[in-house]
Amino acid sequence: MFCGIVEKIGFVTHIENDQACKHFTISTVEPFNHLIIGESIAVNGVCLTVTNFTEQSFNVTAVPETLRLTNLNFLSINQTVNLERAMTACSRIGGHFVQGHVDCVGEIQAIEADHSQALLVKIKLPRAFAKYLINKGYIALDGMSITIIEAAEDSFTITFIPHTQENTITKHYVLGSRINIEVDILGKYIEKFLHTRGLLHHANSI
Repeated sequence: MFCGIVEKIGFVTHIENDQACKHFTISTVEPFNHLIIGESIAVNGVCLTVTNFTEQSFNVTAVPETLRLTNLNFLSINQTVNLERAMTACSRIGGHFVQGHVDCVGEIQAIEADHSQALLVKIKLPRAFAKYLINKGYIALDGMSITIIEAAEDSFTITFIPHTQENTITKHYVLGSRINIEVDILGKYIEKFLHTRGLLHHANSI
C-alpha cells in the first residue's frame, strides 16, 4: 500500500528481456536507506518487488500482465521514473490510499500554464474508467496522488503545482505522454457493494 507521495526520482539504467517479462535496473542519485529484497516499491505507480539491490540501484521485474496494462513496457534507458516505497503503519498519509495496481494508461491531450507557474493538464482515459472520477476526487497518476479538477466522459483535468513539477517526472511530460492511472479504490468498493445488493441495477432502471 502506498499514499501517492513520490519519494525520489529514479532513472532506468538497464533493461533485460526475459521471454515475455522485463527486468529493470533502476538507479537513484541518493540511495534508499534500509532497502531489503522482497519489499514492495512503486515505479511510476506500479507495485513491484525488489529482487536485488546495490548502494545506488535496485532491480525489479515486470510480468506480461503488468507490461500490458502500464507504461512500463515503453520505458527506455535513462528514462526517469517516480519512486515510492510502501507506507508503514506510522506513516502520515499525505495523499490517499494507493494500491499500486494500475487500472489503465491515459494520454496527455493538453498542457497549458495557469499564470501561477502551475500547469493545467488534460488527460484522456478509457471511458470504462471515467465513471470512477469525480470533481475534487483523488486519482493516482504515475504513482502521484492528484486531485481532479474536472471529470468528463473520457478525460479529466488536473493541476501540477511547481513543487510537483520539481520533484517528480511531470517535468518531462509532453503531449502524447502515456501515464499510468489508478482510480480511487473506494469507488470500486462502492460499485461492488451496490451490484451485490442489486441496488445499482435498480437505480439504473428507474
